[in-house]
Amino acid sequence: MSLQVEKLGNNMAKLTIEVSAEELEKAIEGAYHKNKNKINVPGFRKGKVPRKIIEQMYGKEVFYEDAANELIPDAYDKAVDECEEEIVSNPKINVTQLEAGKPFIFTAEVALKPEVTLGKYKGVKVDKIDAAVSDEEVNAEIDREREKNARTVDVTDRAVKEGDVTVLDFEGFVDGEAFEGGKGEDYPLTIGSGAFIPGFEEALIGAEIGKETDVNVTFPEDYQAAELKGKAAVFKCTVKKIQEKQLPELDEEFVEEVSEKSDTVEQYKEEIRERLAGRKEADARNAKEEAVVDAIIADAKMDIPDAMVETQQRQMVQEFAQRMQSQGISMDQYMQFTGATPDMLLEQAKPQALKRIQSRLVLEAVVAAEGMEASEEEFEEEVKSMGEAYQMDAAQVKELLGESGRKQVMEDICIKKAVEFVVENAKEGKTAAKKSGKKAKDAAEGEEESASEEA
Repeated sequence: MSLQVEKLGNNMAKLTIEVSAEELEKAIEGAYHKNKNKINVPGFRKGKVPRKIIEQMYGKEVFYEDAANELIPDAYDKAVDECEEEIVSNPKINVTQLEAGKPFIFTAEVALKPEVTLGKYKGVKVDKIDAAVSDEEVNAEIDREREKNARTVDVTDRAVKEGDVTVLDFEGFVDGEAFEGGKGEDYPLTIGSGAFIPGFEEALIGAEIGKETDVNVTFPEDYQAAELKGKAAVFKCTVKKIQEKQLPELDEEFVEEVSEKSDTVEQYKEEIRERLAGRKEADARNAKEEAVVDAIIADAKMDIPDAMVETQQRQMVQEFAQRMQSQGISMDQYMQFTGATPDMLLEQAKPQALKRIQSRLVLEAVVAAEGMEASEEEFEEEVKSMGEAYQMDAAQVKELLGESGRKQVMEDICIKKAVEFVVENAKEGKTAAKKSGKKAKDAAEGEEESASEEA
């Protein structure tokens, strides 16, 4: 294999990769053996047709595509290892020569890691964030605990209202015709959850058990199913069950049930205040880190190629799909429920994808500027933490990491050091305005929305 690298500008490059004619011939022969059992030729038993006969009947290129697909991954990986540039995107492959008896040549257009010119990164000024806990936030957290401990009861003496949990049958029609995927039976739906297309859940408010209700909606213009985009539809719905949540009273009986530390309501409120204080302090630390890094990004210079961002976007969407899958929801189901499309998900991920890249690049530049290194002791400590998290011993973790994983861990340790360094050297100014209303309530809600969650 041979490699030529051509710089294209804007931190893009074209790799021209050449594989010998001998290797191509082996791949073509391999493709023949892989496919010969699938080809029927009169006068020959299946799997016994000579390659030349098949090529005469279907053309000599019949096995080229499979051969190329066999050669490209390995040849590209070798080229990446040989290339002195750091490649930071998935390749765009283009075959330029594919003919038996000649070398196989293809190109891979890739993004190269941009150089970063740091501006000011020591003594960055950021607003001080108020981490005090308000009575409003304490009450919001208590309400959330009451909500978690609410009991669901059947309702038979009224119509559907906001917040109800319903069970319903429905079937959708467009221009009087039922459409695929528009029918459901015994479907659980919480009114106000936003699980269905806009207008659907609101239209069920006032529906009565056992009575058919027509729900008129219009599919969004960006709906995933092309045949339904912008179309007016009628869903014939029958509510079969209505349930509502009943919150427990805030009294000593409730406190005894939800707390191991408190006996009275006042003690419980103080317990909640302490819990929120710890959470808000962590939030404040994370917010300060983000503000400092944002300031460093704003004062730095870097030319990030689109292909690098696109690769990060796809990685983020894949991470999101894995999280959905862990909750028992496939991406097809998610997109059906929300009306999202793959392109929409990629576009939504773009700002955060760019931010991730910028943050990593400037912090790597800080690591280089300050000559930061990760010690063997720090690596061992990180491996120990990983082992505890995944219930594995250190030797197993190291084996799974391999050399590339070890390198990544060492780099990540240095990135943490860089974050600590720029934050410790930052200067805090005026206190940021306190959150109020819904923002204050949101700040208090859920461990899943706490500082540990990735931005």
